[in-house]
Amino acid sequence: MLDHLIRSATVVDGTGAPPYPADIGLRDGRVAALTTPGTLHPGSARTAEDATGLLLTPGFVDLHTHYDAQLFWDPFATPSMNHGVTTVAGGNCGFTLAPLDPGRPGDADYTRRMMARVEGMSLVALEEGAPWNWHTFGEYLDALEGRIAVNAGFMVGHCALRRHAMGPDAIGGDPTPAQLQRMLDLLHEAMDAGAWGLSTTQSTTHSDGDGAPVASRHARPDELIALSRAVGEHEGTQLEAIVAGCLDRFRDDEIDLLVAMTRAAGRPLNWNVLTIDAAVPGRVPRQLAAAARARAAGGRIVALTMPILTPMNMSLGTFCALNLIPGWGEILALPVPERVERLRDPAVRAEMLRRADSEEAGVFRRLAHFGRYVIGDTYSPANEGLGGRVVRDIAAERGQDDFHCLVEICANDGLRTVLWPMPTDNDPASWELRRRTWEHEDVLLGGSDAGAHLDRMCGAPYTTRFLGDCLRGRKLVPLPAAVRMLTDDPARLLGLRERGRVEEGFHADLVLLDPERIDAGPATLVHDLPGGGPRLDARAIGVVSVRVNGVETIRDDKVTGAIPGRVLRSGRDTETVSTR
Repeated sequence: MLDHLIRSATVVDGTGAPPYPADIGLRDGRVAALTTPGTLHPGSARTAEDATGLLLTPGFVDLHTHYDAQLFWDPFATPSMNHGVTTVAGGNCGFTLAPLDPGRPGDADYTRRMMARVEGMSLVALEEGAPWNWHTFGEYLDALEGRIAVNAGFMVGHCALRRHAMGPDAIGGDPTPAQLQRMLDLLHEAMDAGAWGLSTTQSTTHSDGDGAPVASRHARPDELIALSRAVGEHEGTQLEAIVAGCLDRFRDDEIDLLVAMTRAAGRPLNWNVLTIDAAVPGRVPRQLAAAARARAAGGRIVALTMPILTPMNMSLGTFCALNLIPGWGEILALPVPERVERLRDPAVRAEMLRRADSEEAGVFRRLAHFGRYVIGDTYSPANEGLGGRVVRDIAAERGQDDFHCLVEICANDGLRTVLWPMPTDNDPASWELRRRTWEHEDVLLGGSDAGAHLDRMCGAPYTTRFLGDCLRGRKLVPLPAAVRMLTDDPARLLGLRERGRVEEGFHADLVLLDPERIDAGPATLVHDLPGGGPRLDARAIGVVSVRVNGVETIRDDKVTGAIPGRVLRSGRDTETVSTR
């Protein structure tokens, strides 16, 4: 007896093969039968549904999320699961909630404040929404076991390893031989418990809750290579790393480091996010030079890139990407009255604009086109009626330059005004460059950052928006290839065992969708975090059903309440993807 029967679906199986009609029988969480329509009688299953006119795909795999904390108060990983994601990879960018030293209870508070600053998470939600009842990485994984609706696997963060082994000296110090050995022991223990490998950051944009560079930024190459070598001693493991050049173009020494790490581990190393813009033609070749050098050295470096333009809001009142423009952070960190005074100074604005449009600003130069910003939420009578309008139009009416106009609007709101920059790379040439770049063997789709920067961006809907674009929009990629890029390609990079395809014997992670409607709605602000904090959400359109391990978790964009997800552990649930 089958548990469930899906009749007459059009299967897009994840391999890139052409779609075909089939009946799909599920039993014990797996695909038990995949046959010609009409072969399986409805009476052979406890439940059945007719999927005529619908597409059945594997569940989508999101390679880069930060659901490490959110899963405790939101086991459904919303909105990712609504958009067909059945497996998430967490613990990225060097940041994890474990291990924690039991001898230093204050480390949990340090970790929460760091995550609030560097990943834009609500501090109240972190304090109230997670139990914080673990010390080891294995205990953290155990705390999630049996209580999540998606499948989830986690890297172990370098920052947590350093903090555990070195205490406060992790900021600014070099480890003693004993401390480095302690880091290695902790990493081995974490991977023995199921960690997927090591994640680390050297990015200049990553600071802790005190404003200091996070712990892993102080690591020298020999420390990173020693940790990478340890990763290679465990089955089914990976590397993930962020360096400053990820945001624009790698320096030679950064490529040297990444190549040395993947070579030492004999494992793939992925990074994010590859920004593709036809106005900056030298960026993609430079970033992919790292992949070529890695392959020549016996390693593999994989760039993650997004197939959509993810809208991200800004504010002069709270920490956001504007703070990362060189020279801006010092001004935007001032108390609000002093900040407003400085921003109203023409000389200060001129210098800020110069820095924002300079070569040193790298990828953040795209934020310097202030006339292209759309005004979002406003809070004062002086700004009534400005919501939804473009700054350049308002500035022309007022006889002001664009940045001066934007500053005055924000000052009226006490700097609370929400700003939405329009993308500068939404042109045909950039989309054609993306299409060509996606064909590269070391470029994969991902980098949603779902679970982080909750009130600033909503990258989770990239799956449905991309499929809708492939079916009814730009049609840059044929449907079978698009599904493969969201399913089997990331599953193979991670070495996921029997996931990523619709195939007999594989786990029944499945998405049933309407090809005429599949899409994502606009991002809207909701207040559903622990403590009532805000986050951006986006509804899924045309997703009829999502199943995780054979159990339905989403029906018509609503969670069912079932929690059949599994904590995926290295070795048991992942196999080695060797680069040697």
